[in-house]
Amino acid sequence: MRLCFAVDLRDDPELIARYEEHHRAVWPEVLAHLRANGVRELEIFRLGTRLVMLLDTDDAVFDAGRMAAAERADPRVREWEALMWQFQQPTPWTPGATKWTPMQSIFQLSQAR
Repeated sequence: MRLCFAVDLRDDPELIARYEEHHRAVWPEVLAHLRANGVRELEIFRLGTRLVMLLDTDDAVFDAGRMAAAERADPRVREWEALMWQFQQPTPWTPGATKWTPMQSIFQLSQAR
C-alpha cells in the first residue's frame, strides 16, 4: 500500500537546514521501528515549508494503530519524534494536535483509461 502524508516546517531557514541534517543520519532505532512495522520505503519531499511523506508498506505487516502503539512504547522513537516536532508544525488543514496528516489521492495513472 502507498500512503501519503503532509506536515509543515517552521518558516526558519536555520531550522529547516537542521531538520534536513537530521534526516541525513536518521537514528538506527527509528529505522528499525519503521522496518519492523512494515514500512518498506519512506520518502520525504520538501517544497518551501511543506513536507510530503510517501510510505510504501507491506500490507501483511503494516497496521497504523499497532505502529503508533509501538512508537509510544519505544523511548528512543518518542525522543526522535519530540526532536522532529521542534522543526515541524501542523498544516492549516491538520485537525487537533496531529502531526503528519493523511493526504487524499485524487489521481492514479495506473487507474486511468
